[in-house]
Amino acid sequence: MKTSVGTLSPGVALGTAGRAMPSRFFLMALAALLSVAQVVVEASSWWSLGMNNPVQMSEVYIIGAQPLCSQLAGLSQGQKKLCHLYQDHMQYIGEGAKTGIKECQYQFRHRRWNCSTVDNTSVFGRVMQIGSRETAFTYAVSAAGVVNAMSRACREGELSTCGCSRAARPKDLPRDWLWGGCGDNIDYGYRFAKEFVDARERERIHAKGSYESARILMNLHNNEAGRRTVYNLADVACKCHGVSGSCSLKTCWLQLADFRKVGDALKEKFDSAAAMRLSSRGKLVQANSRFNSPTTQDLVYIDPSPDYCVRNESTGSLGTQGRLCNKTSEGMDGCELMCCGRGYDQFKTVQTERCHCKFHWCCYVKCKKCTEIVDQFVCK
Repeated sequence: MKTSVGTLSPGVALGTAGRAMPSRFFLMALAALLSVAQVVVEASSWWSLGMNNPVQMSEVYIIGAQPLCSQLAGLSQGQKKLCHLYQDHMQYIGEGAKTGIKECQYQFRHRRWNCSTVDNTSVFGRVMQIGSRETAFTYAVSAAGVVNAMSRACREGELSTCGCSRAARPKDLPRDWLWGGCGDNIDYGYRFAKEFVDARERERIHAKGSYESARILMNLHNNEAGRRTVYNLADVACKCHGVSGSCSLKTCWLQLADFRKVGDALKEKFDSAAAMRLSSRGKLVQANSRFNSPTTQDLVYIDPSPDYCVRNESTGSLGTQGRLCNKTSEGMDGCELMCCGRGYDQFKTVQTERCHCKFHWCCYVKCKKCTEIVDQFVCK
């Protein structure tokens, strides 16, 4: 964090009683203060809106209620201003964050790093301070979640500044099909998500060529990749009209893809994410020039992933001790890879499931409960 400090005479610092303090001690104290401030800034994120937070409680939405924005941890100054201007949007920012967090945990459920949340403020903890490909995915999927939630809220009439989609009629839509209905307003969702999510990065000022400036560029790129994935996967949905379902007429509109499809697409981008470095001109460039440059829809990272096998407080890794593994799998969820060669313990557990279900006229399904003893395996 670059801070402007008033000019001081050599060997003299500001004091309350006019006493001189050696400048080196003043600068050391200032550096310590700034480092603490940086840690505090990094320790909170707008992702916390997706956790247990006042934004999830509808009763806080009172017209002109200023306390709402001041209650929300993790917002930058620009995000707080947007909060004051668009208070009715904040609930859906929170829903988008929650959607992104859940999708991240689903996509990485069988990996050593499983997108665990560690608290309600930083959400993912210190591991996000490393510019790894896991961090890249997290930024992308959370930005995508906001586009998804905002676009749908517009369609459902929940927001005062937007409504149904005004997307142009697709050129390849048959002439006798109607273009209308009330589609998801992806244009508005994209624009507002860009304004809100990117605000934090655009406010941060660091020296050109510094590691921090590279992280800002990385975060902005991955935010955009997430938003574009939602935008590009949206498709035309249609409903039939006609006598006895003859479908002689169709009404069509623009509709968001199921968010699982967005998560799957971003997971593929994660697997092929591009390693980047900062050029002398202060821009991110491919670390290996033999590869094609990443597009705006690809994920990028600047740091290698930390060791997720063992718990490490400095990197934020939680390790894999105690994680369930699949003894018969040769993939990342298999005990050999998940447990990092440490071995595993076996225990038996009782599982209860619905079984022998029968449909009864009319109209319900009746099932029995079946129990079975199954083996489970846990990393040492």
